[in-house]
Amino acid sequence: QVQLVESGGGVVQPGGSLKLSCVSSATNFEHWNMAWHRQQPGKQRELIAQVPASGIPDYPGSQGRFTISRDNNKKTVYLQNNSLKPEDTAVYYCSANNPFLRQQAWGQGTQVTVSS
Repeated sequence: QVQLVESGGGVVQPGGSLKLSCVSSATNFEHWNMAWHRQQPGKQRELIAQVPASGIPDYPGSQGRFTISRDNNKKTVYLQNNSLKPEDTAVYYCSANNPFLRQQAWGQGTQVTVSS
């Protein structure tokens, strides 16, 4: 069972920067599709950015405000935002998917609060 551990959350002022990290325990991390999701208060969890094994990122729900990247040597996926807004307050989750192994994993989530 692959485990994912997120870090980097906390309280940030509006306009501030954020870089979240998610470390995977997978032995073949480079074959896993990775993604970041968030769940804002009172809302459903939503996909905001994903980077497949091919390494080409996609941003279905981030409106161009987030950047996702991966470092296969460190088995880590990152999520960065350099201009946070109060509405970015949410619990951010990392997920991993391997269609060949038919496995999926979720991290425990990390809280990000954007407030002055």
